[in-house]
Formats: sequence, C-alpha cells, structure tokens
Amino acid sequence: AIEDHFDKAYELETELAMRNKTELLEMVRSVAPKGINCIYIRQVEALGLGHAVLCAAPVVNEEPFAVILADDLIDATVPVMRQMTDLYSREGKSIIGVRQVEREETASYGIVKVANEADKFSPITGIVEKPKPEVAPSTLAVTGRYLLRPAIFQHLRSIQPGAGGEIQLTDGIARLLKEEAALAYRFEGTTYDCGSKIGYVQATIAYGLKHPETAVPLRDFIAKNLP
Repeated sequence: AIEDHFDKAYELETELAMRNKTELLEMVRSVAPKGINCIYIRQVEALGLGHAVLCAAPVVNEEPFAVILADDLIDATVPVMRQMTDLYSREGKSIIGVRQVEREETASYGIVKVANEADKFSPITGIVEKPKPEVAPSTLAVTGRYLLRPAIFQHLRSIQPGAGGEIQLTDGIARLLKEEAALAYRFEGTTYDCGSKIGYVQATIAYGLKHPETAVPLRDFIAKNLP
C-alpha cells in the first residue's frame, strides 16, 4: 500500500486531466517531491527496530541517514529532520530527537542521559530502554527521529538478539556511544503519539482545526458536541 501511495498513478492522472480537475491532479502529482526515488526494503520478520534499520544497510552504504517513526507525528514550523540536518551540518555527529516527558512516563520510552539536560542539544552519556521512573537517568524521551552515522550498523550486527530474537536500536546506540559522540536534540514542535488511540484522535483534531477546508466546520461540530 505504501509503494502504491508514492507510485505514479497514470490512470488516475489521465482521468483527472481529461476532466480538467487541475487542483486534484496537482495534489496527486505532489504526493512525492520531484527528483525523489523511492526504494522499498521489507523487514521479513518483526525482529525489532534495530533489525529494521540493519535491513537498510546495503542501500545506505557509508552515508549518514535518517530514521523516522511514523507513529510519532510532529507538527513543527520547521520540519524536525530539517532542524536535525542543520545541526548535523555543524556538528557532524549522530543526533537523536528527544522531548521532555513526565517522570511517571519514562517507562514508556527510551530515555537518554545527557551532559546538560537544560541545553537545546547536549552530548549523550547514556541511553536506556523504558526505565522505571525511580531509576530513569532523565526525563528526556527518544521521540522517533534519528539522524545516524553509518557506524551504527557494525554495532547492530554485533548485538546478541534479546527476547523473541529482537535487535533493539537503543542497544546499538549504547554501543555506538562507547566509540563516538552523539547528541540529544530537543526539537521544536508538538508531538502526537499516533501509536495510541487518543494520540491519533488528538492529531486528527489538531490538524483538522488548522486545515482551511475543515477548520470552521470541525470547530462548529466540536462546539455543538461539548457537554
């Protein structure tokens, strides 16, 4: 379905052109930016995020690359990956996007330990997966945006798979930190956890209230249905 979504829809474009539906035609054509080639690699078995990243190694080769988790939807004036690539161009280090969470929420996230928690970006001194609140090294949670140097691949290959044969990206990053520096970056933007039902609903409403076609009727609907 994802491949079809970003593929060129010849029949649909022809039909829209014949009917002079110019606006819809441009919408269909703009799904993928011009000059972008999409390459798809399937993770045949669900063996963890680290394994999924490792599957892409033959395509990435020795280039820095981004990992974007779609269930973390981030509404930002400047796209988060643009913020992170700008930082990478200055610092040349792997970067992990983080945000502040409540301490009682740390057991739901990967949590980083940093040199200075108050800074916009700071060297990571440790990372742990879903720690209990009382032992969490900070309240900076990893939030689905990574810009990684290719050295991560050798560390992912060396990991002994855990329960269910999974290879965790967090473990690979922890090993990477022993050899080279990486940064935690507190990005600008509002995060919606679309992996949860309430997060998905919140994102739908928030984006609906911003869209010119839906903002007014959605606002009216909400007002009428509030108790």
